[in-house]
Amino acid sequence: MSKTHAGSCLCGAVRYEVDGEFERFYLCHCEHCRKGTGSAHGANLFSSQATLKWIAGQDKVTFFNLPSTRHSRSFCSICGSALPSAQAEGKLVVVPAGSLDAVVEKKPDAHLFMSSKAGWDNGLEEIPKMEKYPV
Repeated sequence: MSKTHAGSCLCGAVRYEVDGEFERFYLCHCEHCRKGTGSAHGANLFSSQATLKWIAGQDKVTFFNLPSTRHSRSFCSICGSALPSAQAEGKLVVVPAGSLDAVVEKKPDAHLFMSSKAGWDNGLEEIPKMEKYPV
C-alpha cells in the first residue's frame, strides 16, 4: 500500500497529492537551485513511481525550464511557492520538501554540487538559534 503525501503553496491557492514513496531526497547547492529558492540549497524529494495529482489551483501552477540546462521548477503564480513537477516525460516526480503539509520522515540522502555552494554556507550549525524573530 503506497502512502499519499499532501502539499500546498504558501497562499493556499494550489493543493496537491503525491501517491507513492520517495526514493531519494537531495539538498542541491548548484547555482540554479540557490537562485530558484533564494536560499543555500534546494531540498527536493524524487520518485520514479509516484503519481502527482492536483487537488486545487492547477491553473495557477507555472512551469519554468532554464534553457540549455536540465534545471526546471514549478511554482505558484500568485505567491511564488515552489511546487512539484512531473519531469523526464512524466517518469519522475520532483517535490520540493518545504511544500509538503506533513512532516517529511525521510532524511536527505546527500548534498549535491558542493563545489557551487554559497560562500556563507559554512558553519551554520554554530550560529545562534532562536525560536522566533528577534525583537
